[in-house]
Amino acid sequence: MIYTFPGADLPGAVWIDLCEPTEEELARVRTVTGLRIPDLNQISEIESSSRLAFENGAYYLSTPLVALRDQGHLVLTAVGFVLSARVLLTVRFASLLTFDAARDTLRAQQVRTPEEAFLRILELVVDRSADKLERAGTECDDLSGGVFRDRGRTLRSGELRATLARVGVVADHASRIRDALLGLGRIASYLLESGIVGAPSVNAARMKAIRADVASLTDYEAHLSGKVQFLLDATLGFINIEQNEIVKTLTIASVVGIPPVLVAGIYGMNFRVMPELSWPLGYPMAIALIIVSALLPLVWFKRRKWM
Repeated sequence: MIYTFPGADLPGAVWIDLCEPTEEELARVRTVTGLRIPDLNQISEIESSSRLAFENGAYYLSTPLVALRDQGHLVLTAVGFVLSARVLLTVRFASLLTFDAARDTLRAQQVRTPEEAFLRILELVVDRSADKLERAGTECDDLSGGVFRDRGRTLRSGELRATLARVGVVADHASRIRDALLGLGRIASYLLESGIVGAPSVNAARMKAIRADVASLTDYEAHLSGKVQFLLDATLGFINIEQNEIVKTLTIASVVGIPPVLVAGIYGMNFRVMPELSWPLGYPMAIALIIVSALLPLVWFKRRKWM
C-alpha cells in the first residue's frame, strides 16, 4: 500500500510510505522518483555497509523498529529509508503505529521538505521508544515489589512461575527496544559524520539531539537490563529456596520414620524366644517405643533449628 504526504499526488509527494508494497506499486514509485527501492532482504541486512549507504544522490538507510503485536507483545520489523533532496521514501513490511502518528503530526505542522519529514519520523520513533522503556521500567518496579515486599508471606509456586514469565517478557521487550535504538544511533552518526559531497542536507543540531537522546535511552536500557537480570536471579533463588524447603521436609519425614520402622521391624520378627511376647505390657511398651523413637528426631531437628 502507498501512503503519500502531503496529499495523494505521487509526483508532488514529500514523503512516500510503502507498506507491504506490491510489484505494481514499486514500479510506479520507481518511475516517478527514479530511485532504487530496497526489498525486504536488503533492509534486513545487519552489517553497517548494507544498512548505511549513499547512492545516486540519496541516502539508503535501514534499521529495525519495534512494532506492537497482539496481546501487547513487541516484535522487530525492518524499515528502510531512502532520503533524497526531493522526496523521502520509507519501505516497511509491517504496520507501525509510529508512522501513522507521523502522518498526523506532519499534517499538523505543515511540513514541506523530505528532510523535515525524515527528522520528525526519527524524533517520534525515539519518543515512543522512551515511552516503551518507561512502561518496562514500571513493570520492573511492580515485579520488584511483588518479589521483595511483604516477605512475611511465602510466594507460591504458581506466583513464582508467573513472576518468572513476566520477567522474561520485560527482558525481551527491553532487548528489542535496544536493537531499535542502536539502529537509530548508527543512522544519526552516519548522517553527521559522512561528509558526502552532494548529499541531501540534514539539520545537524536536530540530528545531534536525536543521537544524544538515543545514547541516554541506551544507557537507561542497560540499567533496566541489569535490574531485570537481578529480578531473574532473585526469582530463581526463591524457587530454589522453595525446592530446598520441600527436600528438607521430605528428608525430615524420612529420618523421623526410620526409628519407628526399626522398632516395628524388631517386634514383627517371628522368633520363638522373645520375652516380650508373654509379657502383658509388651504391646504398650512397643507402641511407646515407636512413639518415642519418632519424637526424638523431631526434638533434635527443632533444637538444631532445621525446622
